Amino acid sequence: MADILDVTDQSFEAEVLQSDIPTVIDFWAEWCAPCRQITPIIKALASEYGDRVKIVKMDIDSNPHTPGQYGVRAIPTILAFKNGQVVQQLQGARPKADFDSMLKGLLA
Repeated sequence: MADILDVTDQSFEAEVLQSDIPTVIDFWAEWCAPCRQITPIIKALASEYGDRVKIVKMDIDSNPHTPGQYGVRAIPTILAFKNGQVVQQLQGARPKADFDSMLKGLLA
């Protein structure tokens, strides 16, 4: 099982934009109930896809620059990056099937 890496405004470029594999970032906050609701899904994705896709999380309260740069206005927001570019976005608490579709598309 792959670990979910916590990234910061400072580590975002190295961990996400310069990643040699596709990366999915979950923008979240401790106080966000829907964020907590999808946590088991994010963990399952890391377990299932962790060898092919990097799964990371960013606390928007501690790291306001990056979410602002990518227009994150609601959480949870999940962005999929490939070759340093956003290729897909999901917002809100969604069923696992939506996340599976995102990751399968990312790997296609």
